[in-house]
Amino acid sequence: MPRDTGTEALARLAEERVDHRFKGLPPDATGLTVAELAAQRRNLFTDGFTTPVLALSAERLEHNLQVMETYAARHGLAFAPHGKTSMAPQLFHRQIEHGAWGITLAVPHQVWVARAFGIQRIFLANELVDPAALRRIAADLAADPGFRFVCYVDSVRGVELMDAALRGAARPVDVVVELAGGEGARTGVRTEVECAAVADAVAGAEHLRLVGVAGYEGEVPAADPERVTAYLRRLTALAAGFDKDGRFAGTDEIVVSAGGSAWFDAVADVFADIPALSRPVLKLLRSGAYVSHDDVHYSRLTPFNRVPEEGALEPAFRLWAQVVSRPSDEQAFANAGKRDAAYDLDRPVAHVVRRDGTERPAAGIEVTALSDQHLWLRTAPEADVAVGDWVGFGLSHPCTSFDKWQMIPVAEADGTVVDYVRTFF
Repeated sequence: MPRDTGTEALARLAEERVDHRFKGLPPDATGLTVAELAAQRRNLFTDGFTTPVLALSAERLEHNLQVMETYAARHGLAFAPHGKTSMAPQLFHRQIEHGAWGITLAVPHQVWVARAFGIQRIFLANELVDPAALRRIAADLAADPGFRFVCYVDSVRGVELMDAALRGAARPVDVVVELAGGEGARTGVRTEVECAAVADAVAGAEHLRLVGVAGYEGEVPAADPERVTAYLRRLTALAAGFDKDGRFAGTDEIVVSAGGSAWFDAVADVFADIPALSRPVLKLLRSGAYVSHDDVHYSRLTPFNRVPEEGALEPAFRLWAQVVSRPSDEQAFANAGKRDAAYDLDRPVAHVVRRDGTERPAAGIEVTALSDQHLWLRTAPEADVAVGDWVGFGLSHPCTSFDKWQMIPVAEADGTVVDYVRTFF
């Protein structure tokens, strides 16, 4: 894959025509290219955008990119943010411009999206046993010497299936043994003895190469600082033990990877203590939700609450919906719902109300339920809200916010829309 393919593919996004696929965009923009619409620098509130519309803050997005770039560099971590959060190649490239080693992904389709936009380093945080997908990976590796691909293995059976599917491959697929967070956790090998058996299977496979170990501390049962730290120390000890046994003889560097968005401070602390191994260690952090952050779930869980001196992330999403019904003093309805807003972890939170160009706090407004296309609002006596008002909501869980929007305006603080982010779910 030529190196300029990513640039060319991003440029083609700007040539896409605005049409019925993209909700919230101005109806009179239909037929314009995305580049033409962006050049108009329309205002989100006064230039024809329709509700519901999800917007990203230009300033907060840039702030979050800089904060995690600084954090990773300060702690000597390579950074492969999880791309499943946004599935937005424009953001992938901005993350890489801000120092990311590459992009983490979860399933083959996401890999194809990243490769279509020129991403050269991909960490697949799953065991990949689909023969068609493996053949596609092998073809990409053969065609592009600069492509680096690493994925999990977590079973002897998986290793056997992978090796069979890769028969005849020109380059081996690099794999890391996934250590589970504990009994009852999600994927991963449960014990160190079983990890050794999986590593032995890789050593006996013709088309796989063991390059490290990995895991996800967010799946540690009843996670707290002590349990998470203990798990991460098991992970780094596993890497050191494998190295002592000569299991990484075929690689130039040893990959040790962990890190969701709730415990990356523990990852940084434990990874700082990895002893000198026989080869350089790529300490790979994979936190992904930071790019937009959120107003509820990760705002509560972010490690920056524990280490505020290290920085702070800012919620970059705002969902704008319009009040379309005010049946009583205690109730109102806005025209957004489950099709538009994340609701799997927490309900949206009303922040501001706009009327006649004036914005004020959304005092006394609470989201109590979501229908497919309505937000149910409980309105206290102090709530000043009327039919026609725009209400700006904060969202929880970025991963289930991005996926509801194919085109997301990026707006500056005064509402000027300066870009549009295209997603591929």
